[in-house]
Amino acid sequence: MWDAAALRFLFIHQNFPGQFVHILRYLGDQGGHEIVFISEANEGQLPGVRRVVYRPARRPAEQTHPALRELEAAVYRAEAVARSARTLRDNLGYTPDIIIGHHGWGELLNLVDIYPDAPMLGYFEFFYHADRNDVGFDPEFPPVPELLPAVRLKNAVNLQALTLPGHGQTPTRFQLDTYPEWARPRISLVAEGVDIDQCKPDPTAARRRFTLKDVTVAPGEKLVTYVARDLEPYRGFHSFMRALPRVLDARPDARVILVGGDGVSYGAPCQGGSWRQALLGELGARLDLSRVHFVGKVAYPEYQALLRRSDAHVYLTYPFVASWSMREAMASGCAIVGSRTGPVEEFITDGETGRLVPFLDPRAIADGILEVLEDRALARRIRRQARRFAEDNLRLDQYLSTYEGVIRRVAGA
Repeated sequence: MWDAAALRFLFIHQNFPGQFVHILRYLGDQGGHEIVFISEANEGQLPGVRRVVYRPARRPAEQTHPALRELEAAVYRAEAVARSARTLRDNLGYTPDIIIGHHGWGELLNLVDIYPDAPMLGYFEFFYHADRNDVGFDPEFPPVPELLPAVRLKNAVNLQALTLPGHGQTPTRFQLDTYPEWARPRISLVAEGVDIDQCKPDPTAARRRFTLKDVTVAPGEKLVTYVARDLEPYRGFHSFMRALPRVLDARPDARVILVGGDGVSYGAPCQGGSWRQALLGELGARLDLSRVHFVGKVAYPEYQALLRRSDAHVYLTYPFVASWSMREAMASGCAIVGSRTGPVEEFITDGETGRLVPFLDPRAIADGILEVLEDRALARRIRRQARRFAEDNLRLDQYLSTYEGVIRRVAGA
């Protein structure tokens, strides 16, 4: 627990509480700290956290070059956040002991002008490259030459942030290594944790009838699960869907539940509709849709129950930012079939904490799913080892202790 005197915190993220939900609760439970959070308007609330809403003057203009729209949006966010911070300082006398925020949205860029003496701890999520990682990874979507300058321009805010005083944090070694070598000493690795008491296995789940929305899975049926914020290529939705005919043909007792929306969080939108519609159109009668269920987005308790019931959980991603859902699936003791990509390999060892398969090979993905469904000894081993990995490496208390140490060091507390 915090030994130093109570601190004044200023958090910033356009979507409250963003990546900061666990540290906010931790600081709130300690008591004594003053916590102010500047964000765009939403309905989120946390005890002990004072919300301040900012509104950008406008969104990027239609006539702005497409490659510059993210930068323009960041500039407007930075201006709006600075206005809110100036009001806090001038009207309420609020001067933080430390500023914590996400650099990706540009919101922190102007705070050095409002609080020049306040230490800053910024979240560095990903540094883009035009020749590696996600760009050019999937041959189905080759980068056009016109895209490459736009990719480099996506780092405009990153590079501005790296010129600011203060320090940074990032949650995985893969993400840290995307940053230039000269920048890495300024960024601490703070491995994010999950609540392993909430995300935990239930060995009896498969023996009970399971219902999610209008889908019922009977005891004894094999359940294959897939979860993403949106059903899109960056998270391997296309590869997973193309693997399903082989899985369903081989296992008449298998049922599949997919959680995720029809939007696009990363990458290009699907022309003429959603990726779900496109893949259903492509696969047609090869899919038994009486056993493939798209449930959209679900409440968190429903999602947790789904992971506990899963017989084979599929997590695929481009070489990009790993989802929290993978960590939560490990803590839940899922038998994970994951993509053999850098973000996943940082967590999953093939045959020990999961089964790794080539992202771009639907047949190999199907074989990995079938192996987990059919080899009970393998499934038991990777379930047990995944949970053990989570207990050893993904504990929330470890994460918060590391986070607190970085905050203490940056704040000089």
